[in-house]
Parts: sequence; structure tokens; C-alpha cells
Amino acid sequence: MLSNQNFLVLTTAVAPVLWGTTYLTTTLFLPEDRPLLAATVRALPAGVLLLVLCRRWPRGEWWWKSWVLGILNIGAFFALLFIAAYRLPGGVAAIVGGLQPLVVAVLASRVLQERLTARVVFAGSSGLLGVCLIVLQAQSRLDAVGLAAAIGGTLSMASGIVLAKKWGQPASPLTTTAWQLIAGGLFLLVLTIAIEGLITTPLTLPNMMGFSYLSVVGTAFAYVVWFRGIAQLPASTTVFLGLLSPVVAILLGWMIAGEDLAPLQVAGVVIVLGSIAAVIVSKTAKPVRAHEGLPNDPTR
Repeated sequence: MLSNQNFLVLTTAVAPVLWGTTYLTTTLFLPEDRPLLAATVRALPAGVLLLVLCRRWPRGEWWWKSWVLGILNIGAFFALLFIAAYRLPGGVAAIVGGLQPLVVAVLASRVLQERLTARVVFAGSSGLLGVCLIVLQAQSRLDAVGLAAAIGGTLSMASGIVLAKKWGQPASPLTTTAWQLIAGGLFLLVLTIAIEGLITTPLTLPNMMGFSYLSVVGTAFAYVVWFRGIAQLPASTTVFLGLLSPVVAILLGWMIAGEDLAPLQVAGVVIVLGSIAAVIVSKTAKPVRAHEGLPNDPTR
């Protein structure tokens, strides 16, 4: 049987696997040239749905903390993610996502006092190499704006992960996820109206199916299990699981979109999976006690 720790790792890994489908879903189902609209419709309805389920608003300092985390993890990240997804094909949109484990590991060593071990640095470097092999073999032109958006999204979410770990969770993952999604969704709504304007053409059935999938499955469900993992796992473990997204994206591009998969890309996938396994094994060798990493947990 799986231990509680291993089960938590597996359930947390579901989130980046689902996020890896974002690129293909955006390409096949969403309206063209509306990245901010796509980000808003993905985030805000998901937040409202979760808030209806939990029926609890933030209190005290968690009003402004929810806004900070909502913008870093949702608002800015989603906007930059969809810009990258629209301007870069398939797994290319995740080119700099391979940097995130190293960025989070360094931030966590400074902010959370997590040890920056040689194993983590080596695994992070290997993961970055694997993602580069996946991306650099893609037969497509790299867009400068898309790459800049991917870099910005990586830095935004890395900061959000570390802050979410530092501040803990004053309520259930479902509740705190609702707060962040609503804060980030409202931020995106303002950007959408100011930059792209309101919808002028009706959405098609494929558009609505794509939005529904991304909002309910790829956002509401995925972020609940993701933030649950952040609360109970070391930050470096959680962020390494995020490397599954480019792997899923490139494999879906190969299986569904008919994109070529070169031998070096296959090697990149193997290296990424190996780097994730190296960190997971090292972190689960000494199970994390349930209360660790939850400085604001009222049940302590």
C-alpha cells in the first residue's frame, strides 16, 4: 500500500499533469488572439464555484495575502501563461518552466530555511537540461514575446509558491484556493476589459467546452490538490512535480496534434522524469510530519 506521503505526492502530481493539457486545449478549442479572456474565464468562474462550495470569506490579514497570492499564482501567471500558449506551440511554451525548481529551491533556502542540497541543485539542473532537449528539438520558430511571457510566468508562480508555503493556510485548501482564484480572476477581468475589450463575437460550442474543461478540471480541481501539496510537502518537492507539465504537453502534441518527437526529445523526457524521481525519493526517505510547513494552521 502507498504511504500517506507517497499518496500526497501522487495526488499533487495530478495538477501539473492537467496543466500540461492547457497548451493543446488552447490551440484546439479556444478563440484566437484572446489570451487575457482565456485566462479570465478560466480563473474567475472556478473561484466562484469553489467559494459557493466553501461559503467562507477571508478574515483579517488574509484579505491582502489572498490578493498577493492570487495575483502571483493566478492573475499574473495565467495572463503570461496564455500569452505564451498563444505565441508558442505545444511544449515550447514551457521552455523556461524548467528553471522554476532551481528558482524555488534558492528562494526556499532563503525564505523558508529549506536546505539547498547538492541533490536538489543537480536534479534541478538535470530537469532544466531535459526541458531544453524537449523544446530545442521542436520544429517551430521561437517567439521572443512568448518566451518573455513564459519567463515572467515562471518567476511569478515561483514567488507565489514560496509565499504560500511561508504564510501557511488558515483554512482548507478548497477555501484558500477559492480566495486566490477570485482575487486573480478579478485582476484578470480588469486587464481583459482594459486591453482586449469585451467579447464581440459569440463563443462556439468548442470554445465553451474548452473553457469549461480548463475552468473546472484544469483550475478548480487542479489548484485545490496543488495548494494542498504546497501546504504539506517541502516547496522543492512540489515545484519539481511541476516539470511534468512540459512532458505531458509534448507527449500530447505527439499523440494528438501529430507533432514530431525526435530522439533527443525522448531523452529529455527521460531526464526530466529522472530528476523528479531523484528529489521525490530523497524527500520521502524521511516523511514530513503532518504539521510541518503549516505555521498558520489553526489546528496545531
